Amino acid sequence: MTLFESPFLLGFEQFERTLNRISKTTGDGYPPYNIEQVAENGIKITIAVAGFARDDLDLTVEDNQLVVRGKNSADAPDRIFLHRGIAARQFQRSFVLADGIEVVGAALDNGLLSISLERPVAEPVVRTIDIETSDAGEPATIETRTASGR
Repeated sequence: MTLFESPFLLGFEQFERTLNRISKTTGDGYPPYNIEQVAENGIKITIAVAGFARDDLDLTVEDNQLVVRGKNSADAPDRIFLHRGIAARQFQRSFVLADGIEVVGAALDNGLLSISLERPVAEPVVRTIDIETSDAGEPATIETRTASGR
């Protein structure tokens, strides 16, 4: 029995799928990256992509997953390396995004790919549910409003 199979956790199937997807991501550490909070609702992912041009990189959002792919096309066959310390292999790096997180932009500067994300402010919702009695015969009503009264 997994954690999310508990009878007290209803509707958490999406979380279980997300955790399974996270556990399947590669852990080879290439390319290295940073994740930082840049504002109250802003997040920035910085990935070290030295040697990759803008056209060698591809960013997509697939099913709440940010996928960054790199394929280096600048490797000329006539080059002879005496030492090769700069990685030029292709890569794929995935980041699982929570619902509502939006990718607002990306920039490549000095070998660093910066991806800006924004997390919307969630306003708590309060629901009042009427309780029927067996003699009422009227359908239950549900009132929904935000914490600010809207």
